[in-house]
Amino acid sequence: MASPDAPSPSRPALRVDANAVLVVVAVAQFMVVLDATVVNVALPTIKTDVGFSEQSLSWVLNAYTLIFGGFLLLGGRLADRLGRRRMFMSGIALFAGASLICGLSQSEGMLLVARGAQGLGGALVSPAALSIILTTFAEGTERNRALAVWGAIAGAGGAVGLLLGGVIVQVLSWRWVFFINVPIGAVVLALAPRIVPESRSESAAATGYDAEGAVTVTLGTIALVFTLIEADSWGWTSGRTLAGFAIAVVLIAAFVVIERRQRDPLMPLRIFSNRSLAASDATMLVVAAALFGVFFFCTLYLQQVLGFSALKTGVAYLPLTLTLVGASALASRFVDRFTPKPVLVVGLLISTAGFLLLTRIVGHGDYASHVLPALVALGVGLGLSFVPITIAATNGVGAADSGLASGLLNSTQQVGGSLGLAILSSISTTRVTSALHGGLSQSLALTHGFKGAFIAAAVLCAVGVGVALALLPRRPREAGDRNIAALAMSFARCPGAPYCGHLARVAAVGRRVRGAAARS
Repeated sequence: MASPDAPSPSRPALRVDANAVLVVVAVAQFMVVLDATVVNVALPTIKTDVGFSEQSLSWVLNAYTLIFGGFLLLGGRLADRLGRRRMFMSGIALFAGASLICGLSQSEGMLLVARGAQGLGGALVSPAALSIILTTFAEGTERNRALAVWGAIAGAGGAVGLLLGGVIVQVLSWRWVFFINVPIGAVVLALAPRIVPESRSESAAATGYDAEGAVTVTLGTIALVFTLIEADSWGWTSGRTLAGFAIAVVLIAAFVVIERRQRDPLMPLRIFSNRSLAASDATMLVVAAALFGVFFFCTLYLQQVLGFSALKTGVAYLPLTLTLVGASALASRFVDRFTPKPVLVVGLLISTAGFLLLTRIVGHGDYASHVLPALVALGVGLGLSFVPITIAATNGVGAADSGLASGLLNSTQQVGGSLGLAILSSISTTRVTSALHGGLSQSLALTHGFKGAFIAAAVLCAVGVGVALALLPRRPREAGDRNIAALAMSFARCPGAPYCGHLARVAAVGRRVRGAAARS
């Protein structure tokens, strides 16, 4: 329940245009999500132009990821305490300013510091933006539709980034990958004070700040993300990797102890008594681990095996983007009818099938038969997964804790993505090396490695199905089973079902479940 001195999520302030608020925060979030992948396509040009070494080039991405992931939880709580619009605008200003410096960079150091500042700006924007949605839209159908837009942005931003990055690098230069954020940020900063209402948890703001908790959780998260980034190159059993994980565990454990003793903690542990939130964050951790590697390894397959250019690679992701946006729009309606759990389970099952379809790739394959069906399936599945996860993770969260809940969801996504990419990269590298030593050509060896990564991603997504089934609150079993079966059947009847044979198999499972429920 919202605190009495916080704005009620079901009663936005008068004269607030909720749709206009959604547009402003959605544009800002799209900019932040876009930046996580748009730079990928520009890396070869950046390496040549700025003079990066092969070893240091990856830190153009890692510097952003490290700071973004490390400060998300703190950013969410600061939004609750200092004001959600204030933190949102501060983050946008920092992000846009850092983007300008990135575009002007003439050295490795200058670019890496600016990328870290971008990550900090993103860590302030993302949880504040989601928190603004939660305190503007009433819980239920109205909020579900807003979160469908949010889910579509979160899922499609990465794919759009690859397309946009290819166009910008080919038509303009790598510097415009960063410069494009400046006018977008300026527009958002100009509109936000006129459109976005200010809100904060007045009771939390009046009782002081948990400095010890803020320091330990930020350093602990940074240590964890940094170790995950470097684990593959250091070796999973090396002294540095084990020491890094040990430091992260000690800091996070110290944070939990501090929070238990604090009168006014940065992260009240009571928030995890919300079973829907805890289960959704756990599911997001696993799903993000599966998803982040797909863009990476699928991009490598398209470019290094099929010989696609950067621009052609971006265009190749359009089917995923379009189906994801469409599925996200449908997801909010399905959640209204079936509740989040059955929608999420069906979405994750379809996503798992999509990952498995990617294991059909071959060294001499073609895009239309070996990649396209998987991208369409993943677009449908992930579109049906992101929306119910976000809705479930924010159900029952009071306005006073909306920033914290947003920060937690974003943090689990970021940590899960880093963990998944580290694991999948290790699997792929081991298989590629083994295949090369076995005498396979480079394209066949790469394909062998990528298949291993996609199998691991499918396993992770299947684990996500198990987590959702076991932990998410549900209706009585019979009703829940009927919802899953009915939802699967509805997809079998949709016009796109014949294109993806696995949807028919999902519907068959739905029929068997429905029959079993009827007999019981």
